[in-house]
Amino acid sequence: MVNGADTAFILAAAGLVLLMTPGLALFYAGMVRSENVLGTIMQSLIMISIISLEWIYIGYTMSFGPDVAGVVGDLSMFALHGVTNAPSETYATTIPQTVFMIYQCMFAVITPALITGAFAERVRFAPFAIFSLLWAVLVYNPVCHWIWGGGWLAGLNVMDFAGGLVVHATCGVAALVAVMVIGPRKGHGHTNFLPHNLPMTMLGTGLLWFGWFGFNGGSALAADGIAATAFVATHLAGMAGMAMWTALEWIKLGKPTTLGAASGAISGLATITPAAGFVGPNSAVIIGLIAGLVCYLAVNFKAKMQFDDSLDVVGIHGVGGITGTLLLGVFASKAVNPGGVDGLLAGNISQLGSQLIGILVVCGYTFVVSLIILKGIDHFMGLRVSPEAEDQGLDFTEHSETAYN
Repeated sequence: MVNGADTAFILAAAGLVLLMTPGLALFYAGMVRSENVLGTIMQSLIMISIISLEWIYIGYTMSFGPDVAGVVGDLSMFALHGVTNAPSETYATTIPQTVFMIYQCMFAVITPALITGAFAERVRFAPFAIFSLLWAVLVYNPVCHWIWGGGWLAGLNVMDFAGGLVVHATCGVAALVAVMVIGPRKGHGHTNFLPHNLPMTMLGTGLLWFGWFGFNGGSALAADGIAATAFVATHLAGMAGMAMWTALEWIKLGKPTTLGAASGAISGLATITPAAGFVGPNSAVIIGLIAGLVCYLAVNFKAKMQFDDSLDVVGIHGVGGITGTLLLGVFASKAVNPGGVDGLLAGNISQLGSQLIGILVVCGYTFVVSLIILKGIDHFMGLRVSPEAEDQGLDFTEHSETAYN
């Protein structure tokens, strides 16, 4: 039976998750150079159109349609055939299936948008759009089905409350592959790529944090105690990640930075995502502190390796999502969520094993398929802009616009 409170809550949560995509656009745009602001924003913003179209025709049915051999959903709900305002007997029994569908659509939208930070300032728009569409079909949809749609990893008890594997690990691994295939920005290693507008990045951070309450809290799919648990855990991990990153930066550099505070917050929020509905407040704080430490070290390691992940997608989202997925296997407790699982600290070491299997499978599959897609597009179309276009900036060469006149 449809519950009005649950329905209103998930509709609001869907709106919050949608807000994360323009929030991400601002977060990324503030960190690039001024001649690439609009190109960076456009790469996130266009996902709302491309991926929403993909979702209503094949994405939703591939992800949540009737299972085919544990691998993917069938195409029986092509173009939302049979998706009505009646509740789904499988996924959400108190909200219309249309509401569940549009909520999950927002997750599908932001995931490929997250990848764009890795190759900011150097990729042509047309091949990028094709990559995003193919990646959603061949990577996001199957992985979503494996874990959330009743697929084979769900059968192995791999848990992911709101997207540590489905969203953050997949985008982080794809970002790693993209940087390997596309290569560094022109001048990387001896040019200082300073953020052009950190207030824009801080505004994006605030919008992402705000939207994350819908991202994690809404994943309870009801206005209940589990949603409250996830909401609280989300905030506590975000603030703990910010505190840890700021402290580490202060110790190392002698001064804290706003960019470090923003990076720490996003690290904590990404890392708590898979565990948000399964852990209590104290565990959430510990996970956030670990996130700030691990992601800080990962980003600094990238800098030492001269690896041009422009906006730290791998170090924050990839490393954070994987770390949080493992920590779920440590801190999860049925005392917090009776419908969830116990982790290592509650005496269930097998859950940690299940989480590790999920990480290895999802990351391995994402790496291989992303590599094939990127290599194929690069061969037939060419991914990179020309050196001259890179000097001019993508705003003008790809969109005939300038952010600042």
